[in-house]
Amino acid sequence: MPDAPGPAPRRLVFSDVDETLLSGKSLFDFLDFYFAEVHGAEGTRHAAGTRSRIAALMAGGAPREAGNRAYYEAWRGERLDAVTELGTTWFAGRRGLPGFYVPAVRAALREHRDAGDHVVLVSGSLPAVVDPVAADVGARHVLCTRPEVRDGVLTGAVAGEPCIGEGKRRALRDLSTRYPDVSLSDCYGYGDHVSDLPMLTEVGHPVVVGGSPDLLAQVPGARVLPYGGPV
Repeated sequence: MPDAPGPAPRRLVFSDVDETLLSGKSLFDFLDFYFAEVHGAEGTRHAAGTRSRIAALMAGGAPREAGNRAYYEAWRGERLDAVTELGTTWFAGRRGLPGFYVPAVRAALREHRDAGDHVVLVSGSLPAVVDPVAADVGARHVLCTRPEVRDGVLTGAVAGEPCIGEGKRRALRDLSTRYPDVSLSDCYGYGDHVSDLPMLTEVGHPVVVGGSPDLLAQVPGARVLPYGGPV
């Protein structure tokens, strides 16, 4: 998704995607959807095996960055055009489902956008998934993990740094240099997990979605938004 043109923002509003703006884990949902669509039963087994490997990594105490890299390894050999096309198809089929968006966050981002703020989606998920969501909510920028591509084919590696943990902080800081008149102390950040802490501590107005005790302990006084609420 190219950065959208427009007037300078009052503020930047950074939002995590999975389990913050969206109620579920889009990257795993899309993994299952894509490989079943393209490779049938073999693809379904491949997606399930990938999930199991990542779950084992997490159970063993590996950081989310390790799980993110393992996720992208599963895409080795897939064509970028097919992944992008099916990302659009996946989103079209999910968008209208009850509970796809977290209502309180969807509404908050709409209010920010209407007030002249620029919404920025920040995610460890891939562009095929995040770009359609960004277009739907009117986000100006997407900061996400990007798979390495050679000759139109995903290599299984990540291009640059995964947008997870400290990677989110660095991506946020890099984008903010393009807005020298906007102070991060005036900006907002929305996240649900301690891996969002590096992003949330960069802004003056952190918002914890779902009320994670571990995250709230690190950002005392943060506003809390529930997973439920009006659209």
